[in-house]
Amino acid sequence: MSMFDLTDKVALITGSSRGIGKAIAMQMAAHGARVVISSRKLESCESAAAEITAVGGTAMAQACNVGSKTELQGLVDATLARWSRIDIVVCNAAANPTFGPLLKTTDEAFDKVIHTNLHSPLWLCNMTLPAMAERKDGVAIIVSSIGGFIGSAHLGAYCVSKAADMQLARNLAVEWGPHNIRVNCIAPGIIRTHFSKALWADPQRGAAFARMNPLRRLGDPDDVAGVAVLLASRAGNFITGQTIVVDGGSVIGGNEPLL
Repeated sequence: MSMFDLTDKVALITGSSRGIGKAIAMQMAAHGARVVISSRKLESCESAAAEITAVGGTAMAQACNVGSKTELQGLVDATLARWSRIDIVVCNAAANPTFGPLLKTTDEAFDKVIHTNLHSPLWLCNMTLPAMAERKDGVAIIVSSIGGFIGSAHLGAYCVSKAADMQLARNLAVEWGPHNIRVNCIAPGIIRTHFSKALWADPQRGAAFARMNPLRRLGDPDDVAGVAVLLASRAGNFITGQTIVVDGGSVIGGNEPLL
């Protein structure tokens, strides 16, 4: 049996109608998991779920605004009604409604970033991990960012929230580890998604960011999805409380001159 086999596992993935979340859902489905596609718009969820079923995977669609605790509970309830269990939860949905220094970030904008990027993963884990604990088996993955390791003159609120996600994973790993539940973060660098389009859509700017990475390219969603499959599968059985960086080396090599 493959160490990456997810056959019959149920994986709930937020923000999974496109980008990193969709890639994670598609790869987990390819490895045998039954996946829940979730984002704000039902039509987008159904489209992504149809792509998975078209290639032989198993998926369901459920719209959810992760900023609403009520809608998150509805997402969990709908999954349990369909498949009776949740084995893997991937907290991927995030928001960044503000650009600029913290001095100019309004309380409303800062609260929205923290609410979406920190409160919702905690809520979702609190809703799903107790049942995993009863079975003595489960996985939670929080998609953070390399922004959690660095300061930023323009994305301060987002970076603060992503650093908090890393600590949330560490704390949950300690609390739930005795029940054989593993909790980890993935910290992507610049990945070619709609969410980060402002950073790479301009060809010259995108090329400049790519040259700053030791691997001399930007990431693709599948680069992150592969790590998620690792963390969710038997291959990652002894990994918990960690933040896995997926950035082409930008954190360790980003100060090199643009050659």
